[in-house]
Amino acid sequence: MIMKNLIIIGAGQYGQVTKEAAEAMGCYGKISFLDDNNPKAIGKISDYEKFIDEYECAVVAIGNSDVRLSLIEKLDGVGYEIVTIIHPMAYISPQATIGKGCIIEANVTVNTDAVLGTGVIVSANAVVNHNSVVEKGCHIDVGAVVPSNKTILAGTDVTLM
Repeated sequence: MIMKNLIIIGAGQYGQVTKEAAEAMGCYGKISFLDDNNPKAIGKISDYEKFIDEYECAVVAIGNSDVRLSLIEKLDGVGYEIVTIIHPMAYISPQATIGKGCIIEANVTVNTDAVLGTGVIVSANAVVNHNSVVEKGCHIDVGAVVPSNKTILAGTDVTLM
C-alpha cells in the first residue's frame, strides 16, 4: 500500500497535537511542517506551492480561524487534498458530517447528526452533541460541550465555562 504524505501548516501547539494524531492514524508515509517561526519546519508557510509534488495532503493547524480558513482555501486551490485528522481515540458517529480540514483530537465525541464545517478544531475531551452544527473555522476547546440542537456560528471559540 502506497501511503500519501502530509504537510501540516503550523508547527506550534495545534500542529504538534495534529502530528501526533496523524501518526496515530497510521495512514501517512511522511508528515512534515511548514511554519514561519519553528525550526521543526521544512519551509515557510508561503512556500506551500513548492511542496505539492512531495506532499499530496495538507491540513492547517493554526489557531486563528480567519488565517486557517484562508490557508485551507489557498491549499485547495493549488491542488492539495485537504484532509481531516481524527485521532483514533475519538468517537465520531457514523451519522455525523465532518467537513474538510478539521482536526479532531483524542477522546472527543461527535454524536449523531452533528455537523462540523470546514476547518473546525475539536480539542481533547470535548463533546459535540447530537443534531448540533459547528460552522466553519470554529474551535471547540478542551472539555467544552456543544449541547444538542445548537448552532455555533462560524469562527467562534467555545470554551469550558
